[in-house]
Amino acid sequence: MGDRVATPPTAHVVDGGERACGELLLELSRELRELPAGSLVRLVATDPAAVIDVPAWCHLSGNRYVGQGRQRDGRAHYDLVVAADPARTVSAQPWRLERPPPPPNPARQERSA
Repeated sequence: MGDRVATPPTAHVVDGGERACGELLLELSRELRELPAGSLVRLVATDPAAVIDVPAWCHLSGNRYVGQGRQRDGRAHYDLVVAADPARTVSAQPWRLERPPPPPNPARQERSA
C-alpha cells in the first residue's frame, strides 16, 4: 500500500495505539479470531519494531501480509488478509505456534493391552 493512504472502506481497523510488539500481537491475534477468512485488516501502530514483527508474525501464522504505509496522522499501518486456515498460535504468546499432541506410540499401546 502506498504512503499516507486512506483506509480502504472494507478494512477492519485495529488501533494498536502505543502498545509494544508483544501486546500488539496479542491484540491483533484476538481480533483476527473473530473475523472471517479473506477479511482485510489494517493494523495501526507506533511501535518501530512492528515493521519487522508484523510481517514475521503473518508468515508464522499463515495470514497474508499485504504491505505497509502511513496514516494521514503519520502513524504507520500494516495491512493483512485473514487466512482461511491460519496456524494456531498460543493465545497468551501469539508469536509461538501451538504444538499438536504427539502421535500415539504403538509400542506403548501394545504394553498396556
